Amino acid sequence: MINDNDDIRGVFDEWNEAKINLELCGRHPRILQGQIWWTGVGRNVGVEINGKNERFSRPVIVYKKLSAHKFMAIPLTTKMHVGSWYVPFKHGDKEENAVVGDARVMSVKRLYRLIGRIDDADYERIRKGFMQLYA
Repeated sequence: MINDNDDIRGVFDEWNEAKINLELCGRHPRILQGQIWWTGVGRNVGVEINGKNERFSRPVIVYKKLSAHKFMAIPLTTKMHVGSWYVPFKHGDKEENAVVGDARVMSVKRLYRLIGRIDDADYERIRKGFMQLYA
């Protein structure tokens, strides 16, 4: 956790630069429900899930396509958690957790690279976890 005010300002300044690059990149990839993408999630506030590395990115699932330009995203983590905010699943040889408690709407401009797609059974479990949390 960052405690020093100058350090936190620097991190947000770095994210603002990354955000400008995302806005100007001109990318508009086509998306499908259930795909997993490396995505510019950003540096967020408080306990909201953050991106990692210089791109502030992390994998997300395209939970629901809302238009050609935006979608409902569910971020992923390989850290195992228990609770109604998390739905475990396996993608390839990795154990993952869909962090349904941090779902949010995103622009397709945030997408960097397609990783793959979850299978229908995992998508259905994540959908049920999402509905239980938000219904």
